Amino acid sequence: MITLYTFGDSILDCGHYNEFGVHPGQLLVWNNDVLFPEFAGQDLSSRGPARLEHRAVDGATVEDLPAQIQGLRVEEPAIALITIGGNDLLQGLIQDTGRGMDVFANALNHFVQHLPIRPILLGNVYDSSLGDDSRNFLNIDPAIARKSLEQINTLIQEVANRYGQLVDLHAHFLTGDPSWFTAVIEPSLRGASEVRRAFLPYLGLSKQA
Repeated sequence: MITLYTFGDSILDCGHYNEFGVHPGQLLVWNNDVLFPEFAGQDLSSRGPARLEHRAVDGATVEDLPAQIQGLRVEEPAIALITIGGNDLLQGLIQDTGRGMDVFANALNHFVQHLPIRPILLGNVYDSSLGDDSRNFLNIDPAIARKSLEQINTLIQEVANRYGQLVDLHAHFLTGDPSWFTAVIEPSLRGASEVRRAFLPYLGLSKQA
């Protein structure tokens, strides 16, 4: 039995943003072949016994991660998926001059370092404007926002390099379109599947793997 654990924010906890209650962790463990026939056989349960322990919470920031491991009892073998940072940006880091970014980096590093699960797949933060300034939803200069997004993704990359593997959601979502989002920034049903698509190769489940 392999257990897939999800930690973090709404990138992984987006089931309540679509009518089917689908989120990426579910699809990685058991694909919905009716909704996503393209991914039939590309899930952990197709390779053997698998279960999901979903701990990610919509709206979470890096400070919320320790609460997500309360009562954690890891069953081996296990894989951890983490997505964090988007809400930290929205709650102030988007205009941070440095101190807040350092606090974020230290908190994320501490959490990942001490998480008793390996391997760890750490997703970065996507740009829901798709690089288009006309889709800017913030009351700040898009250039400032993108610089902060780049900075936080660099910090996430550094933590991933130390303890696991980066999953580049940012690059993948720049190839997408507005149908990948709902409620401005949240993954839609299609978006949930695309988050899954980005993680698949690192689980050895994609057709190209």
